[in-house]
Amino acid sequence: MKYCNNCANWAKGDDDLVKYHDEEWCKESHDERYLFEMLCLEGASVGLSWKIIIKKRNAYKKAFHNFDIEKCSKLTDAELDDILQNFDIVKNKSKVYSVRTNAIAFKQIEKEFGSFDKYIWSFPKGKQIVNHASNFSQIPTKSELSIKISKDLQKRKMKYVGDIITYSYLQSIGVVDDHLDSCPFKNKCTQTTKK
Repeated sequence: MKYCNNCANWAKGDDDLVKYHDEEWCKESHDERYLFEMLCLEGASVGLSWKIIIKKRNAYKKAFHNFDIEKCSKLTDAELDDILQNFDIVKNKSKVYSVRTNAIAFKQIEKEFGSFDKYIWSFPKGKQIVNHASNFSQIPTKSELSIKISKDLQKRKMKYVGDIITYSYLQSIGVVDDHLDSCPFKNKCTQTTKK
């Protein structure tokens, strides 16, 4: 695993976070399942550290059928309650139930735009936004774009998609590249991520 100044700030030497930084963070993804997974995981991280979510990621995948959008959209209240009780995920009922809510909204966006990928990448007109920063403090927590997308997602009945978490989501799927200019992964973020 490589290590950069960015990791020093938010990965802090944690192997799972460094791996996420090196292999996924800010890398363009056009895979529907992955786009949905990161939407759910980012939502789960609201008010918590990303480290907690990364450590529980496998449990989330097992609980939510590897984030199969169709299956998640059809989860019953009983199934969601079972997930709350029997899986090692964040025990927040509202967040767990939001997976179903967001899957339904996600499917509606797919129907309207042909894919969620087309929808989300239409905001930056299909091009990755590459920001330039020499230190971590220069990386924003939100932007005009994240505010715009957040409002649109909320209008479409999605949950846990405020402007700050939406900015994190845009980083996670590579709409935004916020690797530091000194990071060895800068400008190497154009591969499609499929997990």
